[in-house]
Amino acid sequence: MDKLIYPWHQFDWQHLCAYIEQDRIPQALLITGYKGLAKHALALRYTQALLCTDNSSVEACRQCDSCHLFLADTHPDFIRLQPEEEGKSIGIDAVRAIINKLSLKPQYSGYRVVLIQPADKMTISSANAFLKCLEEPPERTVFLLLTETMQTLPATILSRCQKIILSVPEAKVVLPWLKEQGVTEQVELLLNLAQGSPLLAVEYARDKVMELRSSCFDDWNKVALLGACPITLADKWHKQSLGQLLQWLTLWTEDVVKCTFLVEPALLYNKDLTKPLQLLAKRVNRNLLFKFYDLLLKDSYRIKGQLNKQLLFEELLITWSQVAKGK
Repeated sequence: MDKLIYPWHQFDWQHLCAYIEQDRIPQALLITGYKGLAKHALALRYTQALLCTDNSSVEACRQCDSCHLFLADTHPDFIRLQPEEEGKSIGIDAVRAIINKLSLKPQYSGYRVVLIQPADKMTISSANAFLKCLEEPPERTVFLLLTETMQTLPATILSRCQKIILSVPEAKVVLPWLKEQGVTEQVELLLNLAQGSPLLAVEYARDKVMELRSSCFDDWNKVALLGACPITLADKWHKQSLGQLLQWLTLWTEDVVKCTFLVEPALLYNKDLTKPLQLLAKRVNRNLLFKFYDLLLKDSYRIKGQLNKQLLFEELLITWSQVAKGK
């Protein structure tokens, strides 16, 4: 259970505890927020509390048969609905299989919980099938939906869900926790690059992402300042994480924009790159820079579909070289 407890969850956990204490459990609860805020852990903590058969506390007792089954991941009243493979959709057949299970009564006296993650991966047909469950909810059943992109869910589903929106925690809450996890170097910078997401910051530290980021920035800089070949670099970047590189490119570009307006270095995402970013700001065409930024934002949505990474990087890097040339 300790792994399910994070200091930045305190306010939202109290909100969930109030549901239990007041016996006002929502039939459907949507938990949303940026990646790296441990939405899944919060949902599991709430799930165990709902399944626990000891009513002496809102927290799970960890001693009853129900808690033992949950901790062993074998509880019959805890059902997961998720894609068969990462990145795939949740099809209608999977939803129908869940509906068939829900036609039976829960095996224990507590609630039955269906965890849907990520909820935005439901297809239109599977979302419509799930909607019927929300309209005619089974006995003692709670639906927990997790997503990073609440806005992509159908309005008909959103309107039937209570919502817990996890906000990015304050640094003063996260920094001590990061140090407890062994993140002791460039802690504030890592958290800044993770856009405030603690678990992402830990992941970046563990995978030595800062070294890769530095190498990629040098390559990007060479395209702008030294006329390095965009096609060659696109081929080199082809093996890297598309989402991560797009995030870095977007943050670098945002910082270059800020530098063109002579903002204070303290307001930059990439404070360690202040000098090279300021040099780029003096070199680029501001109007073309805004167009390049728009292209990055469009690509951040396009990557959710099937894309040719090589062609995407070629388009971005060729456009970036034109920004630096002012044409």
